[in-house]
Amino acid sequence: MRGILGFIKRNLLLFFKDWQSILFSLLTSIIVLVLYLLFLKGTFVSAIQRAMEQYPGLYSMVSQKDIDMFANLFLLSGILGSAMISVPFSCITVLVKDRANKVDYDILSTPLKRGQIIFAYFVSAVLTSTLLTDIILAVGLIGIRMQGNMYLNASQVIKAFSVVALGSISASAIFMIIVLFFKTVSACETFFGILSAASGFVIGAYIPISQFSNEIQTVCNLFPASQITIMLRNILLNGLLEHINTRLQGVDQGMFVLSLKEYFTFQAKLFKGYLDMNKMLEYILGVILFCIVTQIMIYSGSYKKN
Repeated sequence: MRGILGFIKRNLLLFFKDWQSILFSLLTSIIVLVLYLLFLKGTFVSAIQRAMEQYPGLYSMVSQKDIDMFANLFLLSGILGSAMISVPFSCITVLVKDRANKVDYDILSTPLKRGQIIFAYFVSAVLTSTLLTDIILAVGLIGIRMQGNMYLNASQVIKAFSVVALGSISASAIFMIIVLFFKTVSACETFFGILSAASGFVIGAYIPISQFSNEIQTVCNLFPASQITIMLRNILLNGLLEHINTRLQGVDQGMFVLSLKEYFTFQAKLFKGYLDMNKMLEYILGVILFCIVTQIMIYSGSYKKN
């Protein structure tokens, strides 16, 4: 156990000493924020206003503050969703660098078993990515709270941090398998560039997934990161939506909030059905378990003892 803990500590120190890796791991989230400030917020607010036009009289009952708060919390879920993809992958690149520099042979000569080595890489990536994404969540909540009431209680905040941790675990488990097939750092960096470009669309940070075709929605929601983002969206926004529903006093029979949930994707569409929170949690836990077992088998098979 002491050997595993020491190896985990070594991986953590290697990542945090490289400030450029930390910066680039957050680059996708920064891009989402910049795009939001430039034009995405206007797009989201316009979509909400179009939904309000379907129900006469709502303009006087739904405040602009609530609309802005909805857009801000939706942004936060998008930033965290992209961070839960880019940050874990950057953390795992320590493994690729070890292989490229032939350090892996020195590591294999230690008493640690093959399964223990790959699991230590996985745990260090989870710890690092969870820490960074939790910091983003904390800063985001504090910043948004300064702008108004988020209608979040302590239980919902704890759930949000738990979902972020779950997202870091699931992404690390998946990417651990992928990076095992990379031999060079340049190949890994190329893949990271593609991943960063696509992640915002996959999780619905730029355009709500509901606006895509059924086939594309299914493809996007096959990735745990998309479902994690949807779960986070439910936790962060349901309190605000309940407040809006209460203010409307049944004038629209709850249809306005329902239309917002449909447009901004509060359920994961998979094939011909929808996954609720519990089904998404079961799906993600199943993916994590499968990926952990798979990565241990692949790594052990790649480095068989003579």
